[in-house]
Amino acid sequence: MKILLSLLLLIGLLFSCKQKHEEKEVASLRPLDQLKAGNERFVSEHPLHPHETLNRIRELKEGQHPFVTIVSCSDSRIPPEIIFDQGLGDVFSIRTAGHVIGDYELGSIEYAVEHLHCQLIVVMGHENCGAVQAYASAGHEEHAEDHIQTLVDYIASEEEEKVIPDSLRSNIDLLVKANITHGVNVLKSSTPVLKPLIDRHEITVIGAYYDLDSGKVIFDE
Repeated sequence: MKILLSLLLLIGLLFSCKQKHEEKEVASLRPLDQLKAGNERFVSEHPLHPHETLNRIRELKEGQHPFVTIVSCSDSRIPPEIIFDQGLGDVFSIRTAGHVIGDYELGSIEYAVEHLHCQLIVVMGHENCGAVQAYASAGHEEHAEDHIQTLVDYIASEEEEKVIPDSLRSNIDLLVKANITHGVNVLKSSTPVLKPLIDRHEITVIGAYYDLDSGKVIFDE
């Protein structure tokens, strides 16, 4: 029994050392490559589950240093930390239905950039987005007297959606990608904080699309 316990402890120690080595290798990558590598691990079903310990929580009491800000939909099927195989303190996450961006979201992003020094911002939409589907069907339904209508109205006001002809309005993927483009454009033109930093190439804003079938995230580069 003692020999078995010793072997189990040794195996656990070796596994822990291997995981820490892999985590250090991943952390040395540039932010976008960290996300790509994490998504590849998720898709291949070989996640590291990094930074998920109580010790990590204690480390973060001294302050957080996320390497990326992700603006994504609130949909329960696309939690960024899981699909990018990240852990506590890695992602500054901002989530709203349809990843719509208003003043509160902009203020949160500015905080991440100015105070947490995030240099990469990702606007991520996804397949079969409910908010976009609600917009697509809005013309066939009565005006709703609830706050969901506010989301629909926001998406309907986007210039990127308006240029899509009515004949293609049933193409949800096309509408989702237009919504992603809108989010990227909002951030790239946002003053007084984000636009000057983007113009000086101090931060990067890119769009991304999450495929529910494959689990793959496709980046707009």
